Amino acid sequence: MSRTVGWATVLIIIAGIIQSSLLSKIAIFHVIPDLALIILVYVSYVNGSMTGQITGFVSGIFLDFLSFAPFGFNALSRTIIGSLVGLLKGTFFLDIVIFPALLCAGATIIKAIIIAIIHFLFNANTPAYHFTNNMLWIEVAINAASGPFVFAFLKLFKKILMSRKEN
Repeated sequence: MSRTVGWATVLIIIAGIIQSSLLSKIAIFHVIPDLALIILVYVSYVNGSMTGQITGFVSGIFLDFLSFAPFGFNALSRTIIGSLVGLLKGTFFLDIVIFPALLCAGATIIKAIIIAIIHFLFNANTPAYHFTNNMLWIEVAINAASGPFVFAFLKLFKKILMSRKEN
């Protein structure tokens, strides 16, 4: 499991750097796909809740250093998302297009809800989504559209992104 968490964290950090540097130049309505979230969703679904929690926490700490959010903000939200997605392990057949899109859209909505709760509780210096604003729904659509492609790419790294007992 530690090897899986390590490699997944490395991929998520690389995705975070790509998001903040390259993808920000080609944003659609100032919205970019959350590649780090999509990778977390894949790793959590394939490996289960515990791996999802640990990967979400460790990668969230690193993403906190890359963002302007308060320390622990990404760690908390990604730990919860990793745990919830990991609970779905083995419950559905992971097809090529539909299920990855639904998982990524659902994870984006869960992320928005978690961020709204954190914003409500701590209000100071925390970003928040506005559910009536189009930007959230554009991000949901972009993540849902990107999900199948990222999942297909990550399947190439199945040996390093799956626990040994699953290989």
